[in-house]
Amino acid sequence: MLLTGNNLYVRLKTTTKHFHPVVQFNPGKEKLIRFDFTEDNVELQKINTADVEAFSRYINGLLQNANAKFGIGGYNELRTLYIQNIFNGNLSESQASSAEEPRKLHLGIDIWGKAGTEIFAPWGGMVHSFAFNDNFGDYGATIILLHQLEGFPFFTLYGHLSLADLQNIREGGYISRGQKFAHFGMPEENGHWPPHLHFQVIQDITPYKGDYPGVCKFSEREKYLLNCPDPNLILNM
Repeated sequence: MLLTGNNLYVRLKTTTKHFHPVVQFNPGKEKLIRFDFTEDNVELQKINTADVEAFSRYINGLLQNANAKFGIGGYNELRTLYIQNIFNGNLSESQASSAEEPRKLHLGIDIWGKAGTEIFAPWGGMVHSFAFNDNFGDYGATIILLHQLEGFPFFTLYGHLSLADLQNIREGGYISRGQKFAHFGMPEENGHWPPHLHFQVIQDITPYKGDYPGVCKFSEREKYLLNCPDPNLILNM
């Protein structure tokens, strides 16, 4: 298992049961489904994921057919959907094939659900930074929190939020464990995606503010996974 020697990984693993849920979910009454955004998903290859309406219909259909509250998009997943959009520079297929190695390895966990879904802080922390990354396929409204765990600092990133959430916070402000501080954003404010939360854990965020790569090149996998351990150690989903 990658990261077992990583100090942050070890601390998160021993604290897993003590984190507050990031979204409200009752496993006894509600259902999750796992989304597959790899090349193994033949149906996804038929969808133009750069078409927000078409991609939203696909996501909503999966949720409705499974009677699920949330769909979970995997950590350390080698995705094909990014070939079509911002992470390959919006290039044509022929251009993409001759371009440098694209970024396809997902470094966070996505929670797909309804716009307006409430988001809660899993651990007390300070607002490190926030930004409106308003590019097609980007994070849109983004908040990053700085936490301390047994004296060890780490960061949590929340992408694809409601733009109104950025009006209610300030850098250096304190967010308590379990405090509601954000919501799933609509496409026009979340980077033009179907509503969801991109949740990522980061050990060293330097030199970024209000942003950090959520997808990396496969050739850089080991470096980024060491710096971004499995978010499910916090999410428990």
